[in-house]
Amino acid sequence: MTRAIGLNFHGIGAPKRALEPGEAPYWLSPDQFGRVLDQVAAAPDPSVFVLTFDDGNLSDHDIALPALAARGLQARFFVLTGRIGQPGSLDSHRIQALQQAGMKIGSHGIDHVMWPTLDDDTLAQELRSSRARLEDICGCPVTEAGIPFGRYDARVLRAVRAAGYTAAWSSDGGRLHRDVFLRPRTSLRGDMSDAMIGSVLAGQMAPLRHLRRAFGMARRRWTVTG
Repeated sequence: MTRAIGLNFHGIGAPKRALEPGEAPYWLSPDQFGRVLDQVAAAPDPSVFVLTFDDGNLSDHDIALPALAARGLQARFFVLTGRIGQPGSLDSHRIQALQQAGMKIGSHGIDHVMWPTLDDDTLAQELRSSRARLEDICGCPVTEAGIPFGRYDARVLRAVRAAGYTAAWSSDGGRLHRDVFLRPRTSLRGDMSDAMIGSVLAGQMAPLRHLRRAFGMARRRWTVTG
């Protein structure tokens, strides 16, 4: 089976909330976002792409949803439940609207924190409480998690499994197998050139980078940090 290409987005357009340090480069303009979706929709097999969104920004509903629907595309939205209903973020009604439009809802935790830095109890709370909140809103099981900042180790992956998730989405880049637990994706940035984005969409990765990626993923799967 052909490996899929995971594309991850954060915010689109002008942010409606204060951004965290280092977050701004991950926001795309509406035109840039639209060009990416046009290339995905025009691909010989658009299903080779898996589109995901992190953080639960308001632009997920107001900009991304109509753009996806216009092109017949679907996506996964990983929501920070601690931000639900806050200015610039999704509220429960907009999360339901995404789901009703055929989008899949997953957890990004409660707060935007690096999971390897949390103790076991706090990590379990992030995973279980966020999942319960989203299941209450969506009325169906929530089985996938988007890892904040892409930071994970062996303990984090064990905790994600123990909390009942069947997939964990990282930021390792490259292609992915749809039926494995840890699924890498590439976060697109507003400062990427069209050529750089084209390479991502083509699934291209330099041999040395590919080797480093494989080594890094293997190391994180077997290492406990902190």
